[in-house]
Amino acid sequence: MADHMASGVDHSGDESAEEHGHARQKATLKLVVGAVGIVFGDIGTSPLYAFRETFAGHHHLALDPAHILGVISLMFWSMMLVVTLKYVTIIMRADNKGEGGSLALLALINGQTKTQRWSRGIVLLGVFATSLFYGDSMITPAVSVLSAVEGLAVYNSQLAPAILPAAVVILLGLFWIQGLGTNRVAAFFGPIMLVYFVTIAALGVISIIETPGILYAFNPYWAVMFFLTDPLPAFLALGAVVLAVTGAEALYADMGHFGRSPIRVSWLFFVLPALMMNYMGQGALLFREGAAALHSPFYHLAPQWAQLPLVGLATLAAIIASQAVISGAFSVTQQAIQLGFMPRLRIAHTSASTAGQIYIPMINWGLMVMVILLVLVFQTSSNLTAAYGIAVTGAMFIDNLLLTVLLYRLWKWRWYYSAPLLAVFFTVDGAYLAANFTKVPDGGWFPLLIGFVVFTLLTTWSRGRRLVQDRLREGAMPIPVFVASAANSAVRVPGTAVFMTSTSNGVPHALLHNLKHNKVLHERVILLTVKIRDVPVVEEDGRCKLEDLGKGFFRLVLEYGFMQEPDVPAALKNVTGCGQAFRMIETSFFLARQTLLPSAKPGMPLWREKIFAWMLRNAESAMEFFRLPTNRVVELGSQVEI
Repeated sequence: MADHMASGVDHSGDESAEEHGHARQKATLKLVVGAVGIVFGDIGTSPLYAFRETFAGHHHLALDPAHILGVISLMFWSMMLVVTLKYVTIIMRADNKGEGGSLALLALINGQTKTQRWSRGIVLLGVFATSLFYGDSMITPAVSVLSAVEGLAVYNSQLAPAILPAAVVILLGLFWIQGLGTNRVAAFFGPIMLVYFVTIAALGVISIIETPGILYAFNPYWAVMFFLTDPLPAFLALGAVVLAVTGAEALYADMGHFGRSPIRVSWLFFVLPALMMNYMGQGALLFREGAAALHSPFYHLAPQWAQLPLVGLATLAAIIASQAVISGAFSVTQQAIQLGFMPRLRIAHTSASTAGQIYIPMINWGLMVMVILLVLVFQTSSNLTAAYGIAVTGAMFIDNLLLTVLLYRLWKWRWYYSAPLLAVFFTVDGAYLAANFTKVPDGGWFPLLIGFVVFTLLTTWSRGRRLVQDRLREGAMPIPVFVASAANSAVRVPGTAVFMTSTSNGVPHALLHNLKHNKVLHERVILLTVKIRDVPVVEEDGRCKLEDLGKGFFRLVLEYGFMQEPDVPAALKNVTGCGQAFRMIETSFFLARQTLLPSAKPGMPLWREKIFAWMLRNAESAMEFFRLPTNRVVELGSQVEI
């Protein structure tokens, strides 16, 4: 101690920095494990069916060393170009205040691209990519769980009749637990997926050791020769090869939950090597055993005694992959609601500590019905893979178009850097998309149908909502005129009246109706507009914008990010500058409920108008969406022509 003090150097700061460094490392490690559990479930379960489908799928491929090496080489270089270069290296740099995904990218680009000619096209592209995601979110649980459970027939052929019932029961259970919240279950996702990836890598390495010649597949020569010697079979094989990269877009979409670095680290140093070892192990197995192992090369990698435990582990991995997609559907829906592409739906928070963990009953039960129908109609994972891939490749191709705008308009890259890169991406993703179109008659029509239906609903709601706002704005009385005429003539009663309005100018229809029928005005009148901005999160200190209109009237605008859930009573508690603090017992909230009427000059076709009216009727009330106290709300009807 004396020597330490005599040196005259205080090392306490060093110890503190060292402790801080250890804490940061532990936090990063936890995020890496969490990313392995949540982000990579979809792409991690691809070895169950991707390699098999290139040879035994709808377009059979000759089972010889040249084709095996060619397919694995294509898979490896697809992962390097599509996942590693495009998503992990480039697109993940385009975060919207930490958030990723098609809608976040769309909001980022649209917020900084002011040209109307650009904006509309970009919005439609982003919305269509989002629509395709819903088709993908129906197929992923069906194909993942079914392909995992099919291992029962590999272990014992007499168990084959149990595959379909087992898959349906597992999927029913998966959708049932969504309402309970997945916070506790999610804690086990990371360790389970770590065990899964280590297991499939170990099985692959054992097989590679027996047939090391499979390592030649790292050479792109075999992928090129595949196309040069058999161009048509190679092109058709792309429709199955792309299954190896399904889930790549999840890396970008889940960036907000884990951060850029943990996802990159877990992909480059753990997931990518594990996947390639397994694919190469499957290739080595086919080198040795040929068609005998083609029924399920994934399960045939394991010895007989280990196949049943492997079925259990793969089924857990498939459940985790499905969970990630279902949670993603909830998040995308919430973003679509906040950005004005969907009507309000009931959103339940399943975690008090994590804002992103939500549950949307309508989406959950709708997905469940469609997933069960898919399993019962297609019956095998091989049949389902025909429907799988086109939604993913479509979304990836659209991401290329958004990336083009990003590089040129936002990042200002020089053309001689960006053009060659974009040419590679468009060539690769274009080839995958074209190959998947050959699968449309065999089931590829399903995700396209779902995508077009969802796209129609999203654009119809957005257009109808804009028409309603325009019509209300046309008939709105200017605020200064109303305040001057009504403030002195109407009877003023104690308390506060909050009139919700979607536009921040003009007098709300609910206020005009209330004055017309009740002939009174409250002492304090708040004209409240809730705005959702093109950013994920708006901080508390920048949320409220208050304007004093005089004579007890105030214009209040509350701003939220598209990842946040509006809570009006909580926000009002923090509002100052308009008299005494808000007390809910003395505050009444007035809402307008619109009824649509046929118009002599309709703003959109009659069939779309009917769809919009149906969506409007089934939307959650503003009272629940904005968390207003039920006993303090007054709803007033108004009729609108669109």
